[in-house]
Amino acid sequence: MNPAIKLLLVIAIALEISFVVNIGLNLIIIGACLAYLIFKKVNLRTIAIFSLIAFLPAVGIFFSQIYYGSNGLVMGTALFTRLYAYIFLGISFSQTTYMIDLAQALEQNAHIPTKFIYGVLAAINLVPRLKYEIEVIRANGKMRGKILHPWMPTLYFKALIVAIGWSRNLAKAMVSQGFVEDQPRSIAKVSVISKLDWLLFLGTLLAIQVIIFIV
Repeated sequence: MNPAIKLLLVIAIALEISFVVNIGLNLIIIGACLAYLIFKKVNLRTIAIFSLIAFLPAVGIFFSQIYYGSNGLVMGTALFTRLYAYIFLGISFSQTTYMIDLAQALEQNAHIPTKFIYGVLAAINLVPRLKYEIEVIRANGKMRGKILHPWMPTLYFKALIVAIGWSRNLAKAMVSQGFVEDQPRSIAKVSVISKLDWLLFLGTLLAIQVIIFIV
C-alpha cells in the first residue's frame, strides 16, 4: 500500500476508535495488527517491548476508571484495549514503512512542502550520528573525571550544540547540490497511488463500520 494512504488509514482508524466505546472492535484491531506484523515478519521482541512499555499506563487507566469512573469495568476495559489498539496501529505502520518511501509519498501525493520533507529526512538520518555523538561527549566527560548520566541536561545541551552545527552544514550541502526552495525538482522514484490502494483503504473503513454495527 502507498505509504501516504497507509498513514491516512491509520489516522482514520485511530480517530474512529477514539469516539466509539467498543471493546470488541479494539480487540479485532489488535488481532488484525498482530497478524499483519507476523505476516510482515516483524521482530516479536520489538512488539513485546512496545507492549510492555504500554502496560503500566494501560493498567493505570483501567483502575482509574474502576475506582472513579461511571460503569468502571466496561469503560476501563474499553480504554485499556483502546490504548493497545493505538500501540499496535503505530507499530504496524512504523515497522512496515520505510521513512524515505513515506517522505516521497507525502511530497508527491500529499503535496507536503519539499523543505519540510527534507528536514524530516535529515533529522531521521542524523539520529544514529547523534547517538554516537552523545557517547563521545560522555567519554570526554569521563576523561575529565565528570560522569554525564543520561538524565543530566548538560549532556543533551552539548549534543544540541553539535546538532545545530550539523544543521548549518546540511543546509550548505543542500544548496551546493542545487536545492532551491519552491522550485520544481526531478523525481528519482515516482510514488503512485493505485486503485488497489484506494480499494484497501475504503474496504478497511467499511469493514470497521460493519464491525461496529454487529459488535
